[in-house]
Amino acid sequence: MIVVTGATGNVGRPLVQALAEAGEQVTAVSRRAAGLPEGVTHRQVDLAASGSLAPLLEGADALFLLVQGEDPQGVVDAAAAAGVRRIVLLSSQGAGTRPEVYRHPRAFEDALRQSGLEWTVLRPGGFHSNAFGWAQTVRSQRTVAAPFGDVALPSVDPADIAEVASVVLRQGGHAGRTYELTGPAAITPRGRARAIGDALGEQVRFVEQSREQARAELLQVMPEPVVEGTLAILGEPVPAEQQVSPDVEHLLGRPARTFADWVAGNLAAFR
Repeated sequence: MIVVTGATGNVGRPLVQALAEAGEQVTAVSRRAAGLPEGVTHRQVDLAASGSLAPLLEGADALFLLVQGEDPQGVVDAAAAAGVRRIVLLSSQGAGTRPEVYRHPRAFEDALRQSGLEWTVLRPGGFHSNAFGWAQTVRSQRTVAAPFGDVALPSVDPADIAEVASVVLRQGGHAGRTYELTGPAAITPRGRARAIGDALGEQVRFVEQSREQARAELLQVMPEPVVEGTLAILGEPVPAEQQVSPDVEHLLGRPARTFADWVAGNLAAFR
């Protein structure tokens, strides 16, 4: 059995689908059960309380783990006590490039590395799906507003992350590995706006925000240290944050999906 936390999120939902289609027995852990495939067991659990996850892990061979809660050691210990052999952690690129800011995912990584279990860490950068944040202004004004309009980063499709996770959860040979997950090319916010416009067949205007304007928006949904780290990556990325990784293509046997590919599959959100 494979336990998937965050099972109805951007990565969790396609991961559960892929595992179910591969014939795996899946327990999906999320706040709601909507849209899960037939035959998948759903459990509603507060991941912030590591003890609440323990009963669901009995009989599980593998665990797909989100970075949630403040007790990474407790989660890892619960998994080990339940007999889980393999944990795949969805971490963040920042845990490697800016560990002083991304302390939370780095703490989960450290707990796994010291666990004695089979572990694999997935470190994506930005998600293509972050562009959903522009959907309302694209629909109403054909406008995208973002900072650092000409700084390119290789964002990744959450569906590719899910496919990678499915491979790593079901196959051997990945223990002790950390995979950097990116798209096939770096693209700027201005280029993303252009790609949305091309898919719509209409011009989408790009409006460059100041750093302070972007900071004020992000503070509504993120704690301040993460906001500062995010803005640093978006505006002043280190070379590792702009580098295209071969890991998605290596693991899936095909190129990672481009941002334009993602837009084509989600165009209804921008019409």
